[in-house]
Order: sequence, then C-alpha cells, then structure tokens
Amino acid sequence: MTSVNKHILVVGSGSAGKRHARNLASRGCTISSMDPRQDRLAELAEETPVERGFDSIEAALENSERLDGVVIASPPFFHVDQAIAAIEAKFPVLLEKPVSPDATSARKLARTCESHEVPLLLGYTWRWWPPLRDVKTKLDSGVVGRLRHVRFTMSAHLADWHPWERYQDFFMSSRELGGGAILDESHWIDLALWFFGMPRSVSARIEKISDLEIDADDNVDMIMEFDDGLRATLHLDLFGRPHEKSIRFVGEEGSCLWTESPNRVAFSGSASEDWDETTYTCERNDMFMGVTEEFLDVLDGQSVTTCSIEDGVRVLDVIEAARRSHEEERRIPL
Repeated sequence: MTSVNKHILVVGSGSAGKRHARNLASRGCTISSMDPRQDRLAELAEETPVERGFDSIEAALENSERLDGVVIASPPFFHVDQAIAAIEAKFPVLLEKPVSPDATSARKLARTCESHEVPLLLGYTWRWWPPLRDVKTKLDSGVVGRLRHVRFTMSAHLADWHPWERYQDFFMSSRELGGGAILDESHWIDLALWFFGMPRSVSARIEKISDLEIDADDNVDMIMEFDDGLRATLHLDLFGRPHEKSIRFVGEEGSCLWTESPNRVAFSGSASEDWDETTYTCERNDMFMGVTEEFLDVLDGQSVTTCSIEDGVRVLDVIEAARRSHEEERRIPL
C-alpha cells in the first residue's frame, strides 16, 4: 500500500470527521478541516496533523486551488448545501450517510453531481464490511436456497455511542439536525437494498417511545416486501442493552446468520442449532479504510463502484414511504 499526496478538506470535526481525517492522513494525505466549533477543530488537530482550520465551507473553498477532494462529515441537515458547494467547485466528495433528511434535497444534490460531472462516494460503510461482502456473495450463489424472510436488527443505547459527551448534545438527539433511528441507522435499509433491490411496498411504525431526552425517533419497526415473495422485517432502536447488530436470512434450504458481536457468519440447514460458523478478525475501522481507499481511487479518476448518490436517494425514498406508512397507517407501494 503506497502513500498518496492529496489535500483533503474534512467538513465536520465530530467522531466521523476525526476518523476520516485519521484514515486519510495514514495514507499520506494532507488534511484541512472545517467546523463552526473551535473546540472541535482543536480536538481534531490534537490527534491528526491539520494544515488549516476554517469555520465555514465558504472560507475553506476560497483556497480551492490547493485542494483535491472534500469529505462531508457534518450532521445530515447540512449535507446537501455543503456537498453542492464542493461539487460546484469541482471537487469529488465523500459524503457521510444519509444523503440528507429528505429525498427532495437528495435529488437536488444528485442533479448537481450529474450536471457538473463530479463524482460523489456515499459512506454507507457496512457495504465495505468483509463478512457482509462474503454473505452477499454466498447468498447470490444460492447457499440457502430461495430466500423467504430476512430479519434486520439494530439495538444500541444512545448514551453508549459517544461516552465522552452527553447524548443530549449529540446531533442524533435532534430531529432538526437529522438525528434519530431511521435516518442515522438507515445503514440497514441500505443493506436491504444492496442485497435485494428496491422493495415493492413498505409498512412501518416510526416512534419516540423511550425515556431518552431526545426529540427524534428512537424506535423503528418496518416490513419490506420484495419480488418473488421475499419479506424483510427491520427493527431499529436507540435504547437497547446489550447492543445487537444482526441479520438472519431464511431460505428454503437453510439459514444464514450474520452478527457483529461475535464477529461471525454462520450457516445451518438442520432443525437444531447446529451452525457452521466462520469467525472474522477484521476490526471496525477496516470498513472505513475500505471507504478511504475507494475515495482515493475516485480522486485518481476511477468511477464510484460501491455506493453512489443514487443509492442514497433510493434509501430516502424507502424512508419517506415508511414515514407515510406511519402517518397514514397503511402499506405504501413503491
């Protein structure tokens, strides 16, 4: 793995921005940063060498001749405006998920990318996770026969996510900033679309049901119906302990189970709990490094291959159908 000499502007200096800055710096990139909070800029600079810090994207882009690309890692409310500023300045963008809080603004960004012919790589990072890539390959080969049901589960108490700060101060607590379970944990909707394509219909409940001091949703239950009789159920919550991230795929010839902890993929075709397990030693940052490597390839002129702006728009189409389903108390066709 050779180092590169690219100058990257990282917009947003929270946990995601810090991770992207570390990973890009480890590959030889020069980092500049932008955040309206001076304390966040200082925190990033303490752990990763930063050439310059800015308090607005406009100020950062004034010296655009010195940059090669832009990472947008701010709260979702700001994504589209900041990404459009970078795209109009002709910089390839790595954008944290979700694209935005709504599909209309996401489509505006997609049109801007197309009209300016500038690539955007979207950071639905589980697509780069080696165990899930293996699962997708094996399912595509028919290892469990014709799929009938898939169950996605993500349950993790919000107070445990960023122990260094009050969860009430985390953007995830704010509906206005784009927090909440269905938007931030839309990873799992994206994975469903990655595995199976767009669903035919969606039914959902999107609620705030816990005692968490937030004004965003903290519980999502969804049914997605796909072609060929496949049905997927999805549960997301921000109050569960112990934490769980898992997907169970049930086919006519057996089942496949993926879990984050333990880090494994298991198959079984028997009636008993007799699983053929493969354990993995990859670490969480490996999938973020996968994103880093693809972004550097994009900066060198290669096409986006793993996750595009169009993928993000489709996720938001499903989210908006789920919101309608909750409001109208009915199944929404897509």
